[in-house]
Parts: sequence; C-alpha cells; structure tokens
Amino acid sequence: MALSFHDIWREYSLSERVNILGVHVDAVTMTEAVAAVRSYMDERAGVMIATANAEMIMRATHDPELCDILNAAALVVPDGAGTVWAARHLGHAMPERVAGYDLAQELLRRAPAEKRRVYFFGSAPGVAEKAKAKAEQLYPGIEIVGVRDGYFKPEDNAAIIEEIKAAKPDLLLVALGVPKQEKWIAAHLAELGVPVAIGVGGTLDVMAGVMKRAPRWMQKAKLEWLFRGMLQPKRAGRLLALPKFVLKVHSSRK
Repeated sequence: MALSFHDIWREYSLSERVNILGVHVDAVTMTEAVAAVRSYMDERAGVMIATANAEMIMRATHDPELCDILNAAALVVPDGAGTVWAARHLGHAMPERVAGYDLAQELLRRAPAEKRRVYFFGSAPGVAEKAKAKAEQLYPGIEIVGVRDGYFKPEDNAAIIEEIKAAKPDLLLVALGVPKQEKWIAAHLAELGVPVAIGVGGTLDVMAGVMKRAPRWMQKAKLEWLFRGMLQPKRAGRLLALPKFVLKVHSSRK
C-alpha cells in the first residue's frame, strides 16, 4: 500500500527532529513547513501543528503533559531565535526560524486561491472579529468561516466543538496561549474533525491591532522577546525563562 504524505513526512521528520530539552523540534524552513501543512490539509489528515519557542520548551521541561503533546504533534516548528540557537548550540542543523505568526500569514495568504476554509478561535472578546476583518482586507476572497473568543468555561466545550465542526474549516487557528491552546487541541482534535489545527498564541491579537509585533530590525537582531517584555510588563517574570533556557541548554550539551 502506498504511503500517504503524512506517513512520509512523519518518517522524515522523526529523522530530522532535534531534541531540545526533551522537546523534538523539526529542522524545517518556512517553505517546507508551509508545504507540509498544505499537504495535511489536502489529505484532511486531522493533525496538530505546534510552534515551539524557548518559553514553551522551558515550560515543557516541568509539564510532562505538554511535552508529550508536543512530541506527538505532526510538525513542531522552531518559533524563535532561542530555539534555533539551542539546536545549533547542541550541534544540530536548524535552517531558520519559522515564526508562528509568519506561518499563519503564509497559510492565510494562500487560502483564497486554494479555497481553504479557516476558523479563528481564541483571544479576548472582539479580537477574532477584528482579525477576521484584517484577513479579509489583506487576503481578498479569503473564507473565514467562523470566529469565537477564548473566554469560555469547561461546560462550553461541547458547544464550541459543534460550532467548529459545523463550520467545516480546513484550518483551525487556536489562540488560547501556552499551554492551554496545545492541551485544548490535543484533547479535542479527534472530535473536531479539522484537517489541521495550529496553536498560534498572540497571532490574532497582532492581526487585530491590539498587540504590536516587534519592528523588523528587532526581529532580525533576535530581540523580539525583549520587545514583548517592554510592551507587556506583566510578561517580565515569564521572560526570566529565557536565561534559564540558555543555561539549561548549555548544561545539557554533551
């Protein structure tokens, strides 16, 4: 029996995955990541894609459930300069950073021509609607088949799942923050029946204009983490994970 793209990619990715503190990250370029996600949608594979930055990897070192979820994902892209640095510091090839925001935009940009149906789930009330309007402005003809904010109770899950199923998206972008979005996707992926679900963190906030992204020069200088800390002082404590990450990676080097 012929292998599906998912089988071939999974076999490939396992041989090309880099173990960073127990989290296996795919050594892929943006072009390769986009191609993989498009193929998953074509196959209606029913998979989860994760975007692993240093903060997520550090959290996974003391959250076994999150670590297991990430390692079971069909694709884990290196979202952040820290992840790329860690792989290279450990002696592995990691071609480039594949930011979750940029991956989402590449997929949305292609969606009209490929007739992909997209659903936005997460962020504060009103944000997903603004992100939808921005997507429709940026990518004429895009079909955003549903939006839902991320403020809900456990008893709302059944209704949310039914709402998403009824919309029949090809791509589900979940913006609930780490690790809630990864755990929510993992818990409900089989029920949702969506070809691809991606945890996208603050992507909808940036699209909606309620959160700024670092200027291009800061991104190129690998200082996006600093920009987020300056913009969101409440994140200062979480940013302490970055030096801890560097030390932990260095100490894990054999």
